[in-house]
Amino acid sequence: MKTQKEAKISYWAAHLTTVVSVTLLLLIIGIIALAAIGADRETRRLRSRIELNAVMTDSVSEAQTEAVAEWLRKRPYTASVRVVTSKEAMKHWKEETGEDLEQLFGVNILSPEVSFTLRPEWTSSAQLKKIQAETGKQPGVESVAMPDADIVDSMNSNLHTLALILGSVALVLVIISFVLINNTVHLSIYSRRFTIHTMQLVGATNGFIRRPFVNNNLLSGVLAGALASGILAASLAGADRAGLPDIASFIPWGAACIVFGALVAAGAIICALAACLATTKYLRKDYDELFR
Repeated sequence: MKTQKEAKISYWAAHLTTVVSVTLLLLIIGIIALAAIGADRETRRLRSRIELNAVMTDSVSEAQTEAVAEWLRKRPYTASVRVVTSKEAMKHWKEETGEDLEQLFGVNILSPEVSFTLRPEWTSSAQLKKIQAETGKQPGVESVAMPDADIVDSMNSNLHTLALILGSVALVLVIISFVLINNTVHLSIYSRRFTIHTMQLVGATNGFIRRPFVNNNLLSGVLAGALASGILAASLAGADRAGLPDIASFIPWGAACIVFGALVAAGAIICALAACLATTKYLRKDYDELFR
């Protein structure tokens, strides 16, 4: 009776160890995933702030300016378009420099402009130059001002490096987590290896023996994923309540929920697969090998 009770305690202790270990590993993976989402959104935000200005000629009409703006709105690379009239340009000049060019020269020497931002996927230096040349050919456009290509290339290179680092860390963590989870599940099944052998002796099929181990560990993986997701969700909610700047814009709840669901699924799949492999290993062992 005492031995049976100790075996039961050992069984539940093994499962508790599995749940705790898997929760911690999934928690780390979840943090990396949320960090990657935040980095991706910040990358897109920085790229979407790249602005080009189509400077119109002095003699251009309002209709020509609007035609260029409408043409830009239909381009696949355009995110937003804003027309700046010569009066607005003069007003901005006064606000920024304090100089009144209209009073100095007697006329408004500033030309109207069409400012437009690009979609993040169209912000490489080669694409910017192509867009600059294409826009410059439109009627009424005198020149197209854009950011320095070296600065754009440097920003894209840094963002690409950051994405590679986060992706590499995530991949390494997934591999390490699978190995550790596999070892943890293996240890929990190791304590019941003689039970597996006894079931074989009474004629139980391999599938019948394997099923409860896989199901139990699948539930352990689901529980671990739910715990990891709950901790991350509580942390995000706490960050929002603490008033951390732009936490919701960096990691929106919609994307976070996808990560939480993926953690639950990953915990279930990894634990079930590890249990299946470990059980199969002991199903193939002879009685004498169980003591090793």
